[in-house]
Amino acid sequence: MRVITFDIETTGEFRGNGDFSNLEITVVGVHDSQTKKLTSYTREEFPQLWPLLESADALVGYNSDHFDIPILNKYYAGDLTRIKSIDLLKEIRNVLGRRLKLDNLAEATLGKNKTADGLQAMKWWDEGKIDLIREYCLADVAITRELYDYIKKHKSVKYKDYEGIREIKINPSGWETLGEQAAINHTLPF
Repeated sequence: MRVITFDIETTGEFRGNGDFSNLEITVVGVHDSQTKKLTSYTREEFPQLWPLLESADALVGYNSDHFDIPILNKYYAGDLTRIKSIDLLKEIRNVLGRRLKLDNLAEATLGKNKTADGLQAMKWWDEGKIDLIREYCLADVAITRELYDYIKKHKSVKYKDYEGIREIKINPSGWETLGEQAAINHTLPF
């Protein structure tokens, strides 16, 4: 099964209430389970990204169903929602009943922290520091991939709250069969 773990960085003004129409992608970072490589793509490089996403049996992200996929779909000729998706935030919210920050989970579960945040990435964009955005995005992809692997192995994830470190059970049982549907291909020939 080919799993693509991904994250996007954006620039622009968020209008609230799920209106991402003013946000533009600056960088997409991916981890390919087949090659074990981390790569990143700017908008100009999206023609190289689409075949990779189309070959995926599953897309893994953090808040990806609500944020990343809808914004990425603005650029894509097909419909990325047709590819099976594992949104780790959605899985956690389904169990815990609330959202947790990726950094909170990474620190409690993996002993790691994010290298920056989305606001810093927007500032870097304004300053033309694309390489820093790529590094930051790929670091988030790596953390997301490690959390995905941890959940698959331990069927749980840890987070920190005012009482200390807590653990919640996650049932990844359906994740292994996500790739039973054929991959799609919507890339235009030009």
